[in-house]
Amino acid sequence: MSNPVLGPDGLPSCAWCGTVEEFFGYHDKEWGFPVEDDQRLFEKVCLESFQSGLSWRTILSKRENLRAAFAQFDFNKVAEFGEQEVERLLQDKGIIRHRGKIEAVINNAKRAKEMVEREGSIAAFMWRYEAKVDDSYIPQSQTTSTESIALSKELKKRGWKFVGPTTAYAFMQAMGLINDHERDCSIREKVTQARANFTVPK
Repeated sequence: MSNPVLGPDGLPSCAWCGTVEEFFGYHDKEWGFPVEDDQRLFEKVCLESFQSGLSWRTILSKRENLRAAFAQFDFNKVAEFGEQEVERLLQDKGIIRHRGKIEAVINNAKRAKEMVEREGSIAAFMWRYEAKVDDSYIPQSQTTSTESIALSKELKKRGWKFVGPTTAYAFMQAMGLINDHERDCSIREKVTQARANFTVPK
């Protein structure tokens, strides 16, 4: 585990923020805070899928373009995309032009609709896999977990694509299913409070 770095506000942040300055805003306002909104959860699955083999910096820099290209990740709309939309997206220089990943987003949108029909919401399903850790756990010490392996396995069973255990774990870190901020990070306590005040979707 690396030592925290000082952010623009002079407070300690997780070491990975020091890679590029634009990470600080994402880290301080989004990463690790619990999310129950289905559209945001679906978006994050898609963004993590796009990141496979790439850097998060690349994805973050293209996030607004990806949102515009995929109807703000409204899975009800994306589920209706066909070959015409795939070809259009393959010509869009503002996004990741990878046919397999583009087709995975469309496929996963259809699976997301099925999940809502079956489970009531994406959130109700995803939060069943909230990480169980104790005080001995060292933040950011692993890239998969028992929960992420189980989540990945179940998503694949339901027909989702590009959702391996590492992708699932990154999703869990970002959406607050685990507080993986370093112990000395100034945001860790804020996430702890947000999680304490969070009602797990049923």
